[in-house]
Amino acid sequence: MPADHGMLFVFGENAPLTFWMKNTLIPLDMLFFDSQYRLVAIQANAQPCRSTPCRLYPSGVPARYVLEVNAGTAARIGARQGNVIKISRLPARTQ
Repeated sequence: MPADHGMLFVFGENAPLTFWMKNTLIPLDMLFFDSQYRLVAIQANAQPCRSTPCRLYPSGVPARYVLEVNAGTAARIGARQGNVIKISRLPARTQ
């Protein structure tokens, strides 16, 4: 994945979330944001899972958005809990 790209997952409401890395090709950082766009948890350097059972990567607290980026990105940009992300152009039903 290019260094300045990522994948944003949008959920209908704040809730504890858990991700896994089955069939993922590269290590990722997972940044969990609440409905106020505040960073509430980071799972850094999540490793691809080649066979089940896969390791789980939970938010530990309610979150609504998860941004997956290349592993090491969270540290490189200095991401910290409490940071706020700006998200534009979400479909109306997800806001």
